[in-house]
Amino acid sequence: MSGLYRASAFVSALIFCGVFITTEAQTPLPAHTSCALRSNTSCHECLQNVTCLWCSPTKQCMDYPVRNILPPRSMCVLNDARWGVCWVNFQILIIAMSVLGCIFIIAILTCCYCYCCKFERLGNKREDSMVERQNSARKTRQKAKRTEMQHRHDEIRQKYGMAKDNPYARMDGQ
Repeated sequence: MSGLYRASAFVSALIFCGVFITTEAQTPLPAHTSCALRSNTSCHECLQNVTCLWCSPTKQCMDYPVRNILPPRSMCVLNDARWGVCWVNFQILIIAMSVLGCIFIIAILTCCYCYCCKFERLGNKREDSMVERQNSARKTRQKAKRTEMQHRHDEIRQKYGMAKDNPYARMDGQ
């Protein structure tokens, strides 16, 4: 099972590093610089400011609509919108982040499940060993009682002269 943990940790680290290596550095511009001033330039120029959104067909640089999670269709179609990096359209960015988020959540849930199962197995082993100890103690007591009872029976037989020299001989005096 530890190989599974190592593999999932490696894949997670690879994805994490890949996301940060491939993203371009973004520096926020001073507050007084509007994104609209960067219209009709290039996508790279526009997206240097993290608050800007680039629309490819119209070559407009606009402020990202912060009040909405997704930019409205009237601003720019998701296929044509660029935010963060120029080489990924907004629709693919949303789908990729959703998939990565789901994979991350599934990986966490899997790790939690495996962790809980590990402790459950340890608990079962503890219970099994406790039951084994109880059984062996019970067998030891039973054996002691059995030998004590046998010893008493032998004493009674000797007392009444019924002791047998051969344990396989019949009790009827032969």
